[in-house]
Amino acid sequence: MQDIILQNLVSPAVLFFVLGLLAALVKSDLKFPKALSESLSIYLLAAIGLKGGIEMSKHSFATIAWPTVGTIVLGCLVPILTFLLCRWLVIDRKNSAALAATYGSVSIVTFGAAVQFLQSEGIPFESYMTAMVVILETPAILISLIILRTLESREENERRQRMIDPEVLKESFFGKSIILMVGGMLVGLIAGTSAVPVVKPLFIDLYPSVLVIFLLGMGLVAGERLKEIGAYGVKLILLAVVMPLLWGTLGLVIGYWCGLSTGGMMIMGVLGASASYIAAPAAIKTSIPDANPSIYIGMSLGITFPFNLIFGIPLYLEISKYIHG
Repeated sequence: MQDIILQNLVSPAVLFFVLGLLAALVKSDLKFPKALSESLSIYLLAAIGLKGGIEMSKHSFATIAWPTVGTIVLGCLVPILTFLLCRWLVIDRKNSAALAATYGSVSIVTFGAAVQFLQSEGIPFESYMTAMVVILETPAILISLIILRTLESREENERRQRMIDPEVLKESFFGKSIILMVGGMLVGLIAGTSAVPVVKPLFIDLYPSVLVIFLLGMGLVAGERLKEIGAYGVKLILLAVVMPLLWGTLGLVIGYWCGLSTGGMMIMGVLGASASYIAAPAAIKTSIPDANPSIYIGMSLGITFPFNLIFGIPLYLEISKYIHG
């Protein structure tokens, strides 16, 4: 276990993330251009969707049916459990709903890092797991908002109040992350393996290197957010570590129930453990404007993301191996 964690710590992706983190903490003048960050984000989202679609074209519906059901179950359970846990810790209702949406959704970059880790370890996994990322992206946002709107409606006795703002539905189903991943997946699914010679040089061969540069930028942003989350006390810091462990374990159990391989289980665990800092915060900003972004972005990007990147990914792999025997 220690050897795997050490190997992950010295991987280029993690080292570049740490470099960005340190640069932010020492207040270096290193800046990551917004246009570059946006371009790399678009590239990663499109690449993940495209590769997932190509791999899905190789499998029948019967093969991916149970993993799809398991992913939907995971996408429904995590936001509900997160909301209940946050309320139990006396976090106000709106911030609890924001955290439920954030932790119920998925981190695309954490998923990409997990895939690269499995490939470096030579551990196979179900190639259609990329499609599960797309499936998991939306339910958490909708469920969290339904919980919040239902509680507000009961409290205010206004049964005619709209459950969900149309802008939230638009962001959830047609936001950048969904459009790029679903669109890329459909392109890959329609084109099939015949598209590989065309897309391989850019979207497959260069993917690990682009991810490394993107993580440098993420390190800079995470370093800037650490102070914000620290201002709210130890409770939120512990929560940002405990939740990925709990929901990651839940994902592993669901992966085992779906009959996934060791690598596939690990990916499902990562999907449960990761927290969104792209799609979910964008929807939260529109639908729950009173929620504090320093809490939900600070926790997801400043603590949970580096925790999963450095310790979580190898830990979920070891648990997967143990469960599989």
